[in-house]
Amino acid sequence: VAMGLKPSEELRHVFVPLAMPSIVAGVRTATVICIGTATLAAFIGAGGLGDPIVKGLALNDTRLILEGAIPAALLAIVTELVFEWVERLLVPGHLRSSSTTAAAA
Repeated sequence: VAMGLKPSEELRHVFVPLAMPSIVAGVRTATVICIGTATLAAFIGAGGLGDPIVKGLALNDTRLILEGAIPAALLAIVTELVFEWVERLLVPGHLRSSSTTAAAA
């Protein structure tokens, strides 16, 4: 028991705040990877964000490729920015990753 804290208080006031940067970074990374994977699903016939990309590649149509690639990229970028904002809300400044701290300055 650290400094007279109960185990639940120790978890809430010490361990969770220290783990929060890693938790947020993991969720942030996993979410962006999921968006990228959703575009690849079209290559196996599962549809999704990558359908216009696959059709554009099959027809050699750059415009169609960009119609799929640009929204997918924008979705990944917006998601990254949202999680950066969430990290600013949840993680104390001295525990944030250097990229978020530099962006806030």
